[in-house]
Amino acid sequence: MNHFLSFLQDVPVVGILRDIPEGTEEACAKTAAECGLKAIEVTMNTDAATSIISKLKGFANPLGIQVGAGTVRNLHDLDKALDAGAEFIVSPNSVEAVIRKCVEKNIPDIPGALSPTEVQNAYDWGATCVKIFPVANVGGPSYIKALRGPFRDIPLLACGGVSNENVADYFKSGANLVAFGASIFKPSLMQSNDWETIGKNLEKFINTVKAALR
Repeated sequence: MNHFLSFLQDVPVVGILRDIPEGTEEACAKTAAECGLKAIEVTMNTDAATSIISKLKGFANPLGIQVGAGTVRNLHDLDKALDAGAEFIVSPNSVEAVIRKCVEKNIPDIPGALSPTEVQNAYDWGATCVKIFPVANVGGPSYIKALRGPFRDIPLLACGGVSNENVADYFKSGANLVAFGASIFKPSLMQSNDWETIGKNLEKFINTVKAALR
């Protein structure tokens, strides 16, 4: 098991921050830490993404949280993310050059894939874990279970429609990791600085995940 998956073994969850307002990094880090979340990605199509990644990392790392970049679709995005200090990379797609550069720099990389061929290619190129996205649109947990037949050796992350109501089913079906975004980190809640509500929803989600893994 690679070091990133080992780091997330107890709480195999990645939180996706899309459109988080600049200036809320400390509140976000504290909320995540209080709820036990250990990995957060800031999407590169968020305004001021690189600045937010850098600031959030400063608050999150001392609390035991790693900060990565999401929606990294090409080498240009990757270079900006790495310059900002991203500790892991997540993509909606699989780009061989991006994956291989992450391998070269020893940065955990989770590219997106959907078909069996895409899953195998991404792993062959060096992916740390393969993100099945958008998983809810192609069967949800049942699709993860189907992929587990031939791909028992490839770590899979379920993303797209994962919620408190179905997260346990994803783990039962064979997902190694799950990711969530607006179901908890709602842009409207972040923009209104309502981290109390976000924290309550996040704590409930993390508790459901821990119960599913027992």
